[in-house]
Amino acid sequence: MTHENIVYDRRRALLEHAARIGNVSEACRVFGVSRNSYYKRLASASEYGLSALLPKERRSPHQPNAMSPEEVSTILAEAVARPTLGAGALLRHLAERGVHRSASGVAKVLARHGLGRRAQRVAALASLTAAGDGQITDAAMAGPFGFCLFASAPGQVVSLDAFYVGRLKGVGAVWQLTAVDIATRWAVVKLVVGDKNTDATRAFVDDLRRVLARMGHRLQGVLTDNGPEFAGKAFRDHIAALGIEHHRIPPRSPNHNAVCERFHGTVLQEFYRPHFHRGRVDSIALLDRSLQTWVTDYNRHRPNRGAYMRGRTPAQARAELTRRMRNTAS
Repeated sequence: MTHENIVYDRRRALLEHAARIGNVSEACRVFGVSRNSYYKRLASASEYGLSALLPKERRSPHQPNAMSPEEVSTILAEAVARPTLGAGALLRHLAERGVHRSASGVAKVLARHGLGRRAQRVAALASLTAAGDGQITDAAMAGPFGFCLFASAPGQVVSLDAFYVGRLKGVGAVWQLTAVDIATRWAVVKLVVGDKNTDATRAFVDDLRRVLARMGHRLQGVLTDNGPEFAGKAFRDHIAALGIEHHRIPPRSPNHNAVCERFHGTVLQEFYRPHFHRGRVDSIALLDRSLQTWVTDYNRHRPNRGAYMRGRTPAQARAELTRRMRNTAS
């Protein structure tokens, strides 16, 4: 999608949305434009047709090192598709599409086209697709990301938590059960509709054991908070029967489960908010499919820039630890 198409689609969507809801002020608020701009676009379209909504061509000075229109279009399209990522985080996605530019160069392009701030990119995505009908659900995240239990091998300690996705129309309350391996930051997630009870968490532990077994690891311990889905007798008896050690953080201390808390912040910003801005979600199966695709990218390709990971992906951290364990054993 070219920059001209993005601008044209936004302007046309603004006029159509205002006509549909019959409220110019509300439409302008949703699209982040002034009423004056709206009436200018409306007058131009009424007099000259919808082609008047296309941006006017401007003569640019000669710049030998300037980006090509194709590069700019790719940068804008990626920024709108991934609105919560900054210029630096966009670089690897741009490289996959053949655009190799510096973070400062990408940031200048975004700023020049009114997409320099996260809120602007989110508004652009929302206005292009949902036109105010997108579902935005916030998850509760509290506490600094401080202490977390140390682990030196995959599967030694896996942090578990439940994340409230939101109440989706036609679906009901949706929870995400999350498991993050502390040694590698490898994540496993599962969506649950309704109540996040001990039946759901016990089944999730069984799924987690199978995932780790396929990777050649054994689930040895879990770290949880004191929610009933993890502190209940049925859950405790289940993992005890499996020989899994249960570590529980102190009450009202979410920062002690920092690995999951940090992951929840990431999945909220990089997956859920952009996904719900794209349109209404009424199928848990489709939502789960998109989520699993994002988690696969997170595990295998997305660099984790925390102090512990130092820019490695979970897959790289797992490979390093596995290689180190083999060398030690030999």
